[in-house]
Amino acid sequence: MNAPADLWAMEAALHEQGLSLVCGVDEAGRGPLAGPVCAAAVILPMGCELPGLNDSKKLTEKQRERLFPLIQEQAVAYGIAFASVEEIESLNILSAALLAMNRAIEQLTPAPDMALIDGNTTRDIKIPAQSVVGGDGKCACIAAASVLAKVSRDRLMTELAMQYPQYGFEKHKGYGTRAHYAALDEYGPCPAHRMSFLRKYYAKR
Repeated sequence: MNAPADLWAMEAALHEQGLSLVCGVDEAGRGPLAGPVCAAAVILPMGCELPGLNDSKKLTEKQRERLFPLIQEQAVAYGIAFASVEEIESLNILSAALLAMNRAIEQLTPAPDMALIDGNTTRDIKIPAQSVVGGDGKCACIAAASVLAKVSRDRLMTELAMQYPQYGFEKHKGYGTRAHYAALDEYGPCPAHRMSFLRKYYAKR
């Protein structure tokens, strides 16, 4: 199953306007209680074959892992970058996500003419950009970026789980599951936790 044709409509329209290097940008990990936020930027050749490409949230882990190397092989260019827990805490999560996006875009060679950003803001993006609400399900290059960001962050959380095995990061990837909160109750937070995300929880307790 190839990506639906309308997944390419936005890029096709921009190509017709003379913008041949359009990158899609998305992030993973704005909501978790722990770990960094990850962003990816991807320039795809028009109409490349990425069977099953879709919003990473609609794909299984196995499907994402299968697409990950295919996207890397077929992309004109891609970048993957993180913003740390410390940066999330000092800036706020949105600003940290946008920082990671800029870092990912800066890795692209050739440099893109324009960025399509998943979400509703292009604030602080350093190149011409357009926001696309629900873009990871509407636009091929954003869908590809969503897969690279999600897989990269999940892998990093699995590595963090070896450092802090008591929290089960490899299972919930830092999100606020019942098991994660139970581990926080038992062990308290570790340096990988975003304390600003835990304020309300600790205030209730």
